[in-house]
Amino acid sequence: MRRALELARRGLGRTAPNPAVGAVVVRDGQVVAEGWHHAAGQPHAEIEALAAAGEAARDADLYVTLEPCCHYGRTPPCTDAIIAAGIARVIYACSDVDPRVAGQGETILKAAGVEVISGLLGDEAKRTNEAYFKHKRTGLPFVTLKLACTLDGKVAGRTGDSKWVTGEQAREYVHQLRDQNDAVMVGIGTVLSDNPALTTRLPGDEGRDALRVVVDTQARTPADAAVIGPDSEAGCLIAVGQSAPEERVKALRTAGAVVVALPEDDRGVDLQALMAELGRRDVMGLLCEGGPRLAGSLLAAGLVDRLLLFYAPKLLGDAQALDAVVGLDIAQMAQALHLSIDDVERFGDDILLTVRLCSQD
Repeated sequence: MRRALELARRGLGRTAPNPAVGAVVVRDGQVVAEGWHHAAGQPHAEIEALAAAGEAARDADLYVTLEPCCHYGRTPPCTDAIIAAGIARVIYACSDVDPRVAGQGETILKAAGVEVISGLLGDEAKRTNEAYFKHKRTGLPFVTLKLACTLDGKVAGRTGDSKWVTGEQAREYVHQLRDQNDAVMVGIGTVLSDNPALTTRLPGDEGRDALRVVVDTQARTPADAAVIGPDSEAGCLIAVGQSAPEERVKALRTAGAVVVALPEDDRGVDLQALMAELGRRDVMGLLCEGGPRLAGSLLAAGLVDRLLLFYAPKLLGDAQALDAVVGLDIAQMAQALHLSIDDVERFGDDILLTVRLCSQD
């Protein structure tokens, strides 16, 4: 099952609106075939593994990270293929939340005489597909907020200079995150100060670019901004407010960006409306890379599912340097957002905290 999970992670950022799934065929204690879901409309992980196994699948075990599907979509049901292949036992990690499956896949397999075991490494499998599960349940993307700051919580000096807060290993990991998410998002302040391309740059050019999203209430993104540039086929979506000047909106569309006009609140673009729009566009995993005001707005709106906090062993000690998060308007310690640390990792000299918000109930 651990190998199946490794295979499943290869599909992250590529399978929307489907889950990322891995499968391994085992016979007489030996792995004879494996597969993973590459993209929506392509064969599911089980089908890939069974095709690779051929006759060796008969009376074998099938390990799969998600309950096999039992309905017709873009591809036929995996349960039919499993039964036809003569698999003796299916071990799957966690149930599918899709109401067309949700336990029915297991029922069909058992009715056909296939032994079924569920729950093996279930929590790990749920974490692997947490973006899919949230999107399927709510229609909204799973939002990861990434922040990189000094030990005193600064993301840039008073001049706006931020190159580089963290070291090379941490920055490469961020490119892995871009590769594994459907979209990467920044605010207009980041675009104007850094002009990022937001593309994925990994060794060997193995990564893929995510949809680039800019939150830009007044359509201030320059038409020649790198984030719109033709160097990537991933596309760029700019979320503007309904009050954005029409001539700027037209210039951005002419430059090649998809511009979506959304309602506004007192902070600018209504981020809840933006999440719904991205969800309709099959964005399951959304990586937000800042800046400070967008981070604060997302946290204030309760839209962040996970925080990745990189701390570099540096100090700026300047009250005018840029804070990692601004705009939460919290006056007392008792009002502070309460966080739970899931994991602590080291990337070179930098520390990464994986954090989730605790319930305030």
